[in-house]
Parts: sequence; C-alpha cells; structure tokens
Amino acid sequence: MSAVPAEEHVPAVPGPENTAPLLNIANVLTGLRLVLVPFFLVALLAEGGHDTTWRLVATLLFAVAAITDRFDGQLARSRGLVTSFGKVADPIADKALVGAALVGLSVLGLLSWWVTIVIMVREVGITLLRFWVIRHGVIPASPGGKLKTLVQTAALGLFLLPLPEGAVVDVLRWVLMGAAVVLTVATGLDYVVRAIRMRAAARAALRRS
Repeated sequence: MSAVPAEEHVPAVPGPENTAPLLNIANVLTGLRLVLVPFFLVALLAEGGHDTTWRLVATLLFAVAAITDRFDGQLARSRGLVTSFGKVADPIADKALVGAALVGLSVLGLLSWWVTIVIMVREVGITLLRFWVIRHGVIPASPGGKLKTLVQTAALGLFLLPLPEGAVVDVLRWVLMGAAVVLTVATGLDYVVRAIRMRAAARAALRRS
C-alpha cells in the first residue's frame, strides 16, 4: 500500500517515528495490504483467469490494497504515527502486492515474463538495499519512486481488468507498462546512488567522531 536530499543521513536518535505506538492505524493498513495479497492471487488465478467475475474480484482486491498504500502513509505523517517498522513494512507490502500481480498475470499468459523479471529484480533488490543501509538510516520514498508506484498500479489495473480485447486497449496497456518499466529501472538506479551516499556519509561521520 517527503523526499529527503540524497546526502542527508537520517539520524538514529529518538524522534516522532520512535515514540509512535507500533500498533496504530497506519501500520494496521499496511498489515491489511499484506493480508489481502494471497486472497487477490487466489481470485486472479481462479478458473484459469478466464472468469469475468473472479477477475473483477481480483481487480477490486488489488484496488483496495493499492488505496491502503496511499492512506497509510498520509495517516502516519499527519498524525505523527511514523514508525521504523512502518518505513520497512510499507515497501515490503507494496512489493508483495505488485509481485503477486506480475507473477499472476505472467502465469496466465497476459504479461510477458521479461517484464515481471525486470520489475521484480529491481523491487527485491531495493528492499535488500534498504536493509543494507538501515543501521545508517531509512531511505525515504522519492518523488520518482512514488510516480513509479502510481504508474505501475495503473498499468497493472488495466491488465487485471477483463476489458474487451482491442487495439486501443492493448496500446494503452503497453504504453503504461512500458512507462512503468522505465521508471522502475531509473528509480532503482537512483536508490542505489542514494544508498551509497548514505553509507559514505555515515562512515565520514564516524571518522570525524
């Protein structure tokens, strides 16, 4: 389900994200997104993916999960409910949802496997990257990363909907998915650069102390 300059290190000192209770509405929404993933995948694959009703159910579950991604972050920031758990769990929940949709669509033959592989390699890689630098700070979502998520969600939604086949629908689907792939790769490279800078800044601070 705000940008910080790349060179800025998020200090590991008590702050709002450390004092907010772990069990709060924002984290509950993140957890709900994770819970919805297996139900979404079952609905998507039901009847071989050819049943219109099940495809609509899958699309609805995907939409609900995607909406929770928007609101959990807003609630966390506006109500001072930002937690370290939320910062880590939120992107994991996002990747679980996107990954389930990509794999499910590829299994059904509706999406090329190379698209799924490219996007999932980036998403898993960035998750591991976040853990690699987590003791130095948390890499926040960038504006490009948020745009990537929005375009990915829109593209996957079009592939999930049981729309009538036609040139216009096919072109729109692939234009959006192509944009999603480009943004996925570009923002992935940006996160790598930011992570390297964060570690370098942390090491420089240690040498000065």
